[in-house]
Amino acid sequence: MIDVIVAGGGPTGLMLASELRLHGVRVCVLEKQAQPTGVVRALGLHVRSIEVMDQRGLLERFLEHGRQYRVGGFFAAIDKPWPDDMDTGHSYTLGIPQPLTDRLLAERATELGAEIRRGGELVGLSQDEDGVTAELADGTRLRSRYLVGCDGGRSTVRRLLGVGFPGEPSRIETLIGEMAVDVPQDELTAVMAEVRKTQRRFGFMPLGDGMYRVVVPAEGVAEDRSVPPALEEFKQQLRTIAGTDFGVHSPRWLSRFGDATRQAERYRVGRVLLAGDAAHIHPPTGGQGLNLGVQDAFNLGWKLAAEVNGWAPEGLLDSYHTERHPVAADVLDNTRAQMQLMSTEPGPQAVRRLLSELMDFDEVNRYLIEKITAIGVRYDFGGGHELLGRRLRDVQLKQGRLYELMHGGRGLLLDQTGRLSVEGWADRVDHVVDVSEELEVPAVLLRPDGHVAWAGEEQRDLLARLPQWFGAAAG
Repeated sequence: MIDVIVAGGGPTGLMLASELRLHGVRVCVLEKQAQPTGVVRALGLHVRSIEVMDQRGLLERFLEHGRQYRVGGFFAAIDKPWPDDMDTGHSYTLGIPQPLTDRLLAERATELGAEIRRGGELVGLSQDEDGVTAELADGTRLRSRYLVGCDGGRSTVRRLLGVGFPGEPSRIETLIGEMAVDVPQDELTAVMAEVRKTQRRFGFMPLGDGMYRVVVPAEGVAEDRSVPPALEEFKQQLRTIAGTDFGVHSPRWLSRFGDATRQAERYRVGRVLLAGDAAHIHPPTGGQGLNLGVQDAFNLGWKLAAEVNGWAPEGLLDSYHTERHPVAADVLDNTRAQMQLMSTEPGPQAVRRLLSELMDFDEVNRYLIEKITAIGVRYDFGGGHELLGRRLRDVQLKQGRLYELMHGGRGLLLDQTGRLSVEGWADRVDHVVDVSEELEVPAVLLRPDGHVAWAGEEQRDLLARLPQWFGAAAG
């Protein structure tokens, strides 16, 4: 029997597969597309996702193919500088197109031993006390202990589970695609600058070789957004918005997206869970979608592996919903707000001007960027030290860097006292005695996802917290 079936081979599913394989979990990824897509739905990684890749030893691969940016404008395209004092060792955005991210994560999952079945479309599922039966379009049936739906906003898994997906339908729609442009760069730049004074959902991003990523408001909301727009629809909307179609031609791909915001009522039903766009959809403002899904997988992977491997404490797997549902709800809220701020109507424009003034205060600017980049996330672990529930930034130690010690996906006790012990949990938690000038607390216990589970210096207090996240001590 397979331990976990992951339905969906996008960034969320592939990241989850890698996390599970770190713990020896047998994983099969089902991806209904026979070949990887060339459609570039996401353009890069935000700070927290960059940290995630660093924590797993993957960052060098991404840096090799990406480009680092320190530019503002992520919140509702309000042009403010990148904050100077963000609490991270990776204060930048990494520009890398989604097909490359998919490829790198697929390579990683395969290296670790995950099976990836392309052309494997899930069409049915049932579950009992012992496991899940997945039915594929070709009639194949697979049996697993758990199944995770990472199969996008139109999730088959979510539909088969009957999980509600409440929220707001799309009220506006935007066309997006990659195509060639037949006007000089200076003319394109001048027109774009003028149009974007009032229309923020418009733009041309150069891709090289005369190709551009083109974004323009649609005339209305399509009945079926799975049907791509025609090039003529792009031309018509460009003429309407900008007064010219810029001679666009030879499209690589064309698509559309709306501003719907919806969230699954539950992330878990028995042995079946939801992650990524299967659990939440929202507008792409701020570039948060791919990152949110990868971070879902990072939260879920070690917990599901603990359940499969038999040491998960009671409630650990349910904490995936408890922790990640509010995070996604906050993303839905901030994308709703951003879409309003990008409206051309007088009221939203007045609020936009006011918020732009407020963002001149460093604290406001940093707060909003930390929200977009997800380093402001704090899970509710109850009262205690101010670090509790937060992810810990990478810190320099005498013998290296903190994140270099987390590649295996285990818990970590960073002990500056040299007096503590994780005896009984050494098969799940690494004990590192080292010091850092950047860490003011005597010791911290980190979960495999890098969030602080305990901070202090008393062995008795540590022993009270270890079972909460890492189960009973080994006999």
